[in-house]
Amino acid sequence: MGKYWQVLKVGIQNTLVYRVNFLFRATFALVPLTAMVMLWKTIYAGAAGGAVGAYDLAQMISYYLLVTVTDALTAVTEDDWQIAADIKDGLISQFLLKPMDYLWYRLSLFVSGRLVYTAVAATPVTLFILWHREYFVLPPDAATALCFAVSVALTALLNFLTSFTMALLAFWVLEVATFIFILFALEYLAGGHLFPIDILPPGLAEALMYTPFPYMLYFPISVYLGRVQHEALWGGLAMQACWVVAAYALARLVWARGIRRYSAVGG
Repeated sequence: MGKYWQVLKVGIQNTLVYRVNFLFRATFALVPLTAMVMLWKTIYAGAAGGAVGAYDLAQMISYYLLVTVTDALTAVTEDDWQIAADIKDGLISQFLLKPMDYLWYRLSLFVSGRLVYTAVAATPVTLFILWHREYFVLPPDAATALCFAVSVALTALLNFLTSFTMALLAFWVLEVATFIFILFALEYLAGGHLFPIDILPPGLAEALMYTPFPYMLYFPISVYLGRVQHEALWGGLAMQACWVVAAYALARLVWARGIRRYSAVGG
């Protein structure tokens, strides 16, 4: 485990080189968020009863603020592209000769990237939240905050493992961009980036909860807002953990098949 700790530290040092880029990325990411907040304020101004679904204005704006926070902690940025490049350029060969697991190596780099990005994004995001503090709601209690932290950790693992597996398709195809964009589109729509899933028709929302996508964003935010409690909370965390285990197993399977093919063609 010590070697992966070293990878994490080196990753942090290398990523710090791009801290200004991260600052601009985090700051300009608030522009579409501002537009979304203004849009929902307009929608609520004309909404009967001042609610959309089961959300009042404060809860809805809090939802989108939490999308930004959760994204900073869990989103995969360039990891999938780098993995695909390692495979296409033959750089993966060095990991076949070293006592280092490539999945854990990439996970260490992913964590280092998230730590640096979160640290850099903390200032603009915090200022933005303070600007909208009249709408921002806190978790109901400490137990809810703890469950939110656990769910965010599982979300980060699920996002990474899914992107890792998608990038491994580079063992078979020359360009994985199409597959990555399809995954992104599905996660954006079915994961709760665009709107909370539970404002959809109940049947559709319930069906989506049997897919991994809501557990990539929507579920931890629902935990924070106290919209998932008691049996539903523990059942949701268990389902999220199951998807993480399934994603890990799939990543291992695709890696094993890919390496066999890579070695067979002289990699």
